[in-house]
Amino acid sequence: MVSKTDDIPASVPNCNPADLADEAGDGAQDSNETSKTRLKDSCGRGHCADTAMVNGGGAHEHTEEAESKQDGNGEADGEEESTEQEVIVIQDTGFTVKIQAPGTEPFDLQVSPQEMVQEIHQVLMDREDTCHRTCFSLQLDGNVLDNFAELKSIEGLQEGSLLKVVEEPYTVREARIHVRHIRDLLKSLDPSDAYNGVDCNSLSFLSIFTDGDLGDSGKRKKKGNELEQIDCTPPEHILPGSKERPLVPLQPQNKDWKPMQCLKVLTMSGWNPPPGNRKMHGDLMYLYLVTVEERHVSVTASTRGFYLNQSTTYTFNPKPANPSFLSHSLVELLSQISPAFKKNFTALQKKRVQRHPFERIATPFQVYSWTAPQVDHAMDCVRAEDAYTSRLGYEEHIPGQTRDWNEELQTTRELPRKNLPERLLRERAIFKVHSDFAAAATRGAMAVIDGNVMAINPGEETRMQMFIWNNIFFSLGFDVRDHYRELGGDAAAHAAPTNDLNGVRAYGAVDVEGLYTLGTVVVDYRGYRVTAQSIIPGILEREQEQSVIYGSIDFGKTVVSHSKYLELLEKTSRPLKVQRHKVLNEKNDVAELCSSVECKGIIGNDGRHYILDLLRTFPPDLNFLPVDGEELPPESQRYGFPRQHRHRLACLRQELIEAFVEHRWVYLLFMKMAALQLMQQKANKDSNKTDLPAITEASEIPLEGKELDESIPGLAQAKELAETLVAEDGSDPKSREVVLNACKAVGSISNTSFDIRFNPDIFSPGVRFPEESTEDVQKQKQLLKDAAAFLVSGQVPSLIKDCLDHSTLPMDGATLTEALHQRGINVRYLGTVLEFVEKTPAKAQLEHFYRIGICELITRCAKHIFKTYLQGVELSALSAAVSHFLNCFLSSFPDAVAHLPADELVSRRKSRRRRNRVPGGGDNTAWASLTPSELWKNIASEAQNYYHFTLHCESVDQVVEKYGFQKITLLREISIKTGIQILIKEYNFDSRHKPAFTEEDILNIFPVVKHVNPKASDAFHFFQSGQAKVQQGFLKEGCELINEALNLFNNVYGAMHVEICACLRLLARLNYIMGDHAEALSNQQKAVLMSERVLGIEHPNTIQEYMHLALYCFANGQLSTALKLLYRARYLMLMVCGEDHPEMALLDSNIGLVLHGVMEYDLSLRFLENALTINTKYHGARSLKVALSHHLVARVYESKAEFRSALQHEKEGYTIYKNQMGEAHEKTKESSEYLKYLTQQAVALQRTMNEIYKNGSNASIMPLKFTAPSMASVLEQLNIINVGLGFYTESRL
Repeated sequence: MVSKTDDIPASVPNCNPADLADEAGDGAQDSNETSKTRLKDSCGRGHCADTAMVNGGGAHEHTEEAESKQDGNGEADGEEESTEQEVIVIQDTGFTVKIQAPGTEPFDLQVSPQEMVQEIHQVLMDREDTCHRTCFSLQLDGNVLDNFAELKSIEGLQEGSLLKVVEEPYTVREARIHVRHIRDLLKSLDPSDAYNGVDCNSLSFLSIFTDGDLGDSGKRKKKGNELEQIDCTPPEHILPGSKERPLVPLQPQNKDWKPMQCLKVLTMSGWNPPPGNRKMHGDLMYLYLVTVEERHVSVTASTRGFYLNQSTTYTFNPKPANPSFLSHSLVELLSQISPAFKKNFTALQKKRVQRHPFERIATPFQVYSWTAPQVDHAMDCVRAEDAYTSRLGYEEHIPGQTRDWNEELQTTRELPRKNLPERLLRERAIFKVHSDFAAAATRGAMAVIDGNVMAINPGEETRMQMFIWNNIFFSLGFDVRDHYRELGGDAAAHAAPTNDLNGVRAYGAVDVEGLYTLGTVVVDYRGYRVTAQSIIPGILEREQEQSVIYGSIDFGKTVVSHSKYLELLEKTSRPLKVQRHKVLNEKNDVAELCSSVECKGIIGNDGRHYILDLLRTFPPDLNFLPVDGEELPPESQRYGFPRQHRHRLACLRQELIEAFVEHRWVYLLFMKMAALQLMQQKANKDSNKTDLPAITEASEIPLEGKELDESIPGLAQAKELAETLVAEDGSDPKSREVVLNACKAVGSISNTSFDIRFNPDIFSPGVRFPEESTEDVQKQKQLLKDAAAFLVSGQVPSLIKDCLDHSTLPMDGATLTEALHQRGINVRYLGTVLEFVEKTPAKAQLEHFYRIGICELITRCAKHIFKTYLQGVELSALSAAVSHFLNCFLSSFPDAVAHLPADELVSRRKSRRRRNRVPGGGDNTAWASLTPSELWKNIASEAQNYYHFTLHCESVDQVVEKYGFQKITLLREISIKTGIQILIKEYNFDSRHKPAFTEEDILNIFPVVKHVNPKASDAFHFFQSGQAKVQQGFLKEGCELINEALNLFNNVYGAMHVEICACLRLLARLNYIMGDHAEALSNQQKAVLMSERVLGIEHPNTIQEYMHLALYCFANGQLSTALKLLYRARYLMLMVCGEDHPEMALLDSNIGLVLHGVMEYDLSLRFLENALTINTKYHGARSLKVALSHHLVARVYESKAEFRSALQHEKEGYTIYKNQMGEAHEKTKESSEYLKYLTQQAVALQRTMNEIYKNGSNASIMPLKFTAPSMASVLEQLNIINVGLGFYTESRL
């Protein structure tokens, strides 16, 4: 449902056409070019120890195959050199070395020549028997190996070599790393970091439903056929028709998470740092510990290891205790002094290594959970230290210095990218730095808003302050110095950062060498918007006027241009569709630009050409920009455009520009073809006859004037045809004229070829154009009007059409927003889209879409109000204010009263407060006076003003009643949008006597972060080629390409990423279709875990992944697991969007079929009949889906021997098949056969009953055939209904 590419803009520019040219061909080059990267797979695992287990295994399997391929493809088109050099890589096969660690048996380890020695270190620090060591070297024949050396460069290292683990002396840094690592091991099963949204930990609950790892349990449980011991009854709230929506099951409690306590306290001692005389005895630092047995001990970390000293809390005595238990590792020391530690630590590590690696690997970007249980706050020295030092003085990667983010971000961009290994290395570096930068920027932005960072201009008013922290520049989303006065003040200042980020994303994707953008992250936190940017070297030392050598700093009054910038920006102009144009400054001098005037060019002290302020990269949206004297096309006027918007920065999305140009391109071809055909018919020369068939074929594309359908079946042929036309263009003056007219009609900037570009400065206040451009400017204005009209008349209807035929199925606000964005529709059009749905004849079949749309509109309005509401709240009243807002928003309690913080905590000395408080934070208790009726009035007026949509509602209960909402869904949407985290418990929203929330229910408030997602371009192209192959029915080739893509994705992103998730899902599906059910199960298990970790435990994608996994479990004979997974998916779907959704019919059909398979007929009927109702509502009573639903219900009635009901349902199905497919179709015939069979059974049953009535107990009864369905037949039906999930490719349907 959600796109595979997630937020990739419609155009991922082709960074490397040379490589991709042959992808369309037979893939000869491909197989060669990429087989070598299979090996990279195992070495590209830089930043994560656990990854070793993830993709290390598959690294060496393909090697022989790769070598055999190499001979055939040596001469790929003129690229012999690169091929030669890459062939060498292929021959590096993996090998096994022996590892000997102190106190353990030697063991074998599979390694690859590309790996670094450091990666063996990581593996050892993760293994159960060696995980307590951090400070050691690896030695081969007595020589210490360099940590950063590649294994292939080490002399004498070969198959079977023995590597010795040798303990090394500690330094302060090593001792700290050791303590941190031991603490991580002790906390490895503790989910509190995931609940608190720290260190890229996130939640996963799959293992609770599968009882551990599916691979093992599959082998274990297959012995007996599980039917006997399954309890199939779901909890009451999961059954169809239940109105209960409990919150607690969202995060089931994992029994492993109450881990055995190994230690009560492990913390830094107050005696740190060691005094000089002790330093000279080798003391590095002191620790204070309390064991489970309540023994209080002081430990010295020295260069030789850890030992007990004689200090107590109040007396310092660093002499070793007797016995001192000197041990090289803290674990060995603790195991000697605490039996409970020894026992529990061993058990803990056993459990840790049993967990699936994907449950514990860090995600690339932080995922926050909107609910959490009350977690005990335990003492933790490392966490405390991190909080105070902000990790600034102690960076793992670069000891003793802060990171120069700008240098890192730009240097990675400059890495070479000529061939695949270079590109992989470059993309991996870019991705890693971006994810680190996003994490640091988020931490900094929170520190700024929490008031923990000193401003660089402390004398100014708080709204105008700017900050620098950790080499990142932070500014607030307010209109300072009336910069945006003409564009909409604070509203424009709030919109500008996201527009700027979209610009950075677009230029980053085009990736022009020599043109640099700033690292940019936009963070919304506690009602404030903070923009975090990397710092251009030297910019702080000089005035902006001197720095800017291209563009304008005052919105077009003074404009300067620069030849180097024009040259660089010219390269981006075609992919970004930006027209090069001239503008006048206030002295009437002409300046030439290839971007909007606000876009500034600054050369940094490092000599790099930076562009910043990219907020107008894309042209303005005239539907939301009323201009005096300009009239919009009738299509726009029909919907009440132009409308006044809060600010004048409303831009069209890049996806819309792409779709519009595509639409014009097809229209242009249509005109060319029509004209050429007329000419050809007139002339009918021999020479032209050869072209005729091609042209005729393509001109049959159905086009109705300009209003042509987006998904034109012959689009590909039309584009190919263009090539043949180009050949003719030059030869015939008539055809030249045709082309000229066609180009004029579509607004191309060239008269001989199709080239549409937009001038982003049209309609910008204060920008003037020279007289000679008048005609051009008029053309541009018309183009912008056409684009605005195309959005309303082309894209909105196409979205609704996709929803009607269920090719787009949003389930919640996020997936709805994504569906809009993919078609280039901004969320400000949400009201228009909903009005369009209201006027659609098939409105009943769009009810789910309408409900999700209204829910999104309401929660977004509430978010806008919440933003300004929070700005007036001081930190001590935060939880009270948030709970009060939620009560006003969701609780039926009519007079929600806010709880102000207790009096004794409110400061008496307000007048002497320091000035440098949180931006805009007053001692303001205005928030406490908000009432539910006032909030809902504000929501209705916000909906009217912002979305131009009329909500008739005065309270939450009216809304729930009118639109069929669930309050739990509204709570989820508002929490996710605003970053609120609430206590997981059952809330009584409907009580009229007390409010639903108290301040104790608000656990946290998280930032909402927007950043650039760098892409793995090569991997993505492989993925797309694989998908295309699969669609053409070449499953095996598709499978190979997707496997390649997976390797490359792993290489760039590490083990965890949304795109890897899509890759695994598709692989699992292919494995399943090709009959490898066990492999399908393994891949899909990874996809589910990854989706939970990277997208969230109840994200619509995760729900779908659960459904796929259930099917594969069933196919592998794990019936009870399949049911548990389906019940989990149903619970999540009920919570996210309620029962009334087309996708629920598919889920219920799955559940009903599995229950039928385990002979739970009554339960099965409840689900299948619900699926029938939903299918009938959303697909229409005559649809084939409904016929199938009738058939499934009939089968269950047959199993229950209720033949009359079975007949009734099968007849309905038969009628639909007959009307839709005709008598001769095999489906109709099958149905007719089944009807005959049911009739015979019914007659036989009636005979038997009559016999019994007549002869009493002496009747001779014919044995009746009651059929419990076979697993094979259930699986067959499951496969049929899941065609919707794409389980059968087109070639097989």
